[in-house]
Amino acid sequence: MASARRVLWSALGAVSCAAITLAAAPAHAEPAAAAPDGPALARQLVRKVNVDGVNRHLVAFQRIADSNGGRRASSTPGHEASVNYVAGKLRDAGFDVSVQEFPFTYTQTLAERLTAGGKDHQVRIMRYSPSTQKDGVTAPLAVVPVDATPGCEAEDYAGVDAKGRIALVQRGGCGFAQKQQVAAQAGAVAALVYNNEDGEVNGTLGEPDAGRIPTGGVTRAVGEALAKQPAQPVTLDLRALREQRTSKNVIAQTRTGRTDNVVMAGAHLDSVTDGPGINDNGTGSAALLETALQLGSRPKVNNAVRFAWWGAEEFGLVGSTHYVRNLGFEQQLDLALYLNFDMLGSPNAAYLVYDGDDSDKKGAGSGPYGSAQIEKAFIDYYKARGIETEGTDFDGRSDYGEFIAKGIPAGGVYSGAEVIKTEAQAAKWGGKAGVAFDPCYHHACDNLGNIDRKALDRNADAVAWVVASYAVSTEDVNGVPAREKRADARAKQQRAAVAKPHVSKGENLA
Repeated sequence: MASARRVLWSALGAVSCAAITLAAAPAHAEPAAAAPDGPALARQLVRKVNVDGVNRHLVAFQRIADSNGGRRASSTPGHEASVNYVAGKLRDAGFDVSVQEFPFTYTQTLAERLTAGGKDHQVRIMRYSPSTQKDGVTAPLAVVPVDATPGCEAEDYAGVDAKGRIALVQRGGCGFAQKQQVAAQAGAVAALVYNNEDGEVNGTLGEPDAGRIPTGGVTRAVGEALAKQPAQPVTLDLRALREQRTSKNVIAQTRTGRTDNVVMAGAHLDSVTDGPGINDNGTGSAALLETALQLGSRPKVNNAVRFAWWGAEEFGLVGSTHYVRNLGFEQQLDLALYLNFDMLGSPNAAYLVYDGDDSDKKGAGSGPYGSAQIEKAFIDYYKARGIETEGTDFDGRSDYGEFIAKGIPAGGVYSGAEVIKTEAQAAKWGGKAGVAFDPCYHHACDNLGNIDRKALDRNADAVAWVVASYAVSTEDVNGVPAREKRADARAKQQRAAVAKPHVSKGENLA
């Protein structure tokens, strides 16, 4: 799951995987349970897609990473091998497969160091941040007052001497890019953004050319402690490699079904540069691949199903954005909906469904028309299985972003990343309160041991159910009914026409 280009986010790094014990369940399918009423194809596909098959793909991704420097990041040999694995499986199954290459800006962290009062603090460089000089920059802090939009307007620096200093600003109210731009305008030589909730800030400036000054993120505790000593000089060393590279998307479509009302489902295939990315997003990629293979390339469906494995998601949703922007308007109209699957097996799992109708009122708003119906399809499936869900915002953190921007209805499920599980959520779903849903999010420990396979099994079933259901009919999303329903309607019209008595001009029946 990538940094949002439009919305703020953070990644928990202060708590390592070793800090908790959340045993990964063995790879075996959960016993069959009730499902909501739905098409026979959906019931069949849920039975076929099991955690054993999904887990085999995860093992493959882990071995690919282990053989290629411990990562599968876009433009690396590990990602290329992942692309070949997925594309090869799909071609062998008879799918129409294409591999789309696109350019992106590759970044890799070289240094992250923050020292104050002789003590080192954890800091994360923002994606696309300019680098400091080799030994970093040493300067006192310029502490920006906290309000509803801290550091978002030039007026926030009224009375704050920021010239030649490192701006210290709280997260919230606007994007990281805007905060560092305003700080630069005020004369700051660097910026630190501290969290407004528990956990680290691991963010992005959104676009490669957005950075004005070196910018990093720290926890709320670090930020609040530094704010109490504004005159104390701090040393900030933030450096990253940046260069132009290419990556690849894998696109596969069934050879049956309407091609003007396509059901599309996607997951990003790349990892971060720091690890193998088995939960983020090996799980989504593996569940989607197993769903495609078990559905088959020539299923008896009304609507074609198009599967996508995106590249460079971790560099700003680049692959999916490139794909959608290179579709003509008529090609976009051919897409009935988009389903997104990013992180399905978090070790301290949540059961989160994208909030298509904005009923949770978390700020991002609802998705395009049809998104609420997609949300309901997932909720109904989990409810029939006795699993309570919560909404998660369309906050721009994953590959649905450009689809929504073009008015294409979207939805999906998500098992959580750096956010801390509450007591109420632990009581509802199990796991440990006070610990992130995935403590290894964006870290090297996101490996095969970082998976809750019970959650993965349940979520993979949800993927299969909803994909197959919409392959049969998208009527609730866009009014396009199943073929059988259209045939019945035509037959009724024909019977009515035959039964209607003929009346000549000038005649009356009464």
